[in-house]
Amino acid sequence: MMDPCVGAVRRVFLQDVAMRDGLQAESVFVPTDDKVAFVDALSATGVAKIEVTSFTSPRAIPMLADADEVMRRIRRVPGVEYTVLVPNVRGVERALAAPPDEFNLVMSCSETHNLANLRMTRERSVAQLLEVMRLSAEARVPVNVSLSCSFGCPMEGDVPSGDVLDFAATFIDAGARGVTLCDTTGMAYPSQVAALCTDYHRRFPGAMLTLHVHNTRGMGLANALAALQAGVDRFDASLGGLGGCPYAPGATGNVCTEDLAHMLLLEGCSIGVDLPALLDCARRLGALVGHELPGQLVKAGRRLDLHPVPSSVAQSVAQSRTRAEAP
Repeated sequence: MMDPCVGAVRRVFLQDVAMRDGLQAESVFVPTDDKVAFVDALSATGVAKIEVTSFTSPRAIPMLADADEVMRRIRRVPGVEYTVLVPNVRGVERALAAPPDEFNLVMSCSETHNLANLRMTRERSVAQLLEVMRLSAEARVPVNVSLSCSFGCPMEGDVPSGDVLDFAATFIDAGARGVTLCDTTGMAYPSQVAALCTDYHRRFPGAMLTLHVHNTRGMGLANALAALQAGVDRFDASLGGLGGCPYAPGATGNVCTEDLAHMLLLEGCSIGVDLPALLDCARRLGALVGHELPGQLVKAGRRLDLHPVPSSVAQSVAQSRTRAEAP
């Protein structure tokens, strides 16, 4: 398999979802001031897009009850897109008080998961999201649609790829700028990811494609690499790997932004991200939520962050070098 970034430098866009997808799973409310300061710090790292919050009912997701204030107060950095999740028309109306750069809409490709997660059939979800898209078009805010369970449902099993692509077609035909294929509960595997992403590009050559992978079963980076090799250039990830999987208690959730950034840089891709600044943000996020995060790079360091030679070995190393340099 060819190196995905051989030849001309490949531009890849990292999109961080920690402030929405990660925080919504937390049990302790993060103060609004801290959220705003964190988004501002993350904006300075060079990530392409930040999912700032969700305009869902505060009763449903109390952790994000301050969505209106957060969006009003963040400093918007040129070149960074600020997206928000909106579930319905009411969410759009609230969000337009401080308009984002994009609305992210969500439904599941699995009927059972959609009923469990959104409490409505897929047919009703489609109708509701198309109405949201109509209002978004009037407000001139672009729309992305995230399709949950694109690679499998924890209650139904495999989801036919044809169903996933048909849902994508519905929204792209209605004017969505792109679609996110979501591995909601970490059921995807590399060859499956590559096949679905290839089919998507073949069917919708002009539409944006984002991959949203989870690391629930330890295959997050492998799946991201498979998608990269299949031509995907946009990836959702969560700083520190913040976020859980509601149908796999105790498992990790979102693939980690800084771990993914590190891999992409090693593969020779251009990501426009200041990795040390991203690592600083990851450390800060752990303190913000008050618990350790699953990301590995913060713990282990970058590949070439070398360790000092132990004093017990240093003298032997020096003697070996002296002998090697002797005439």
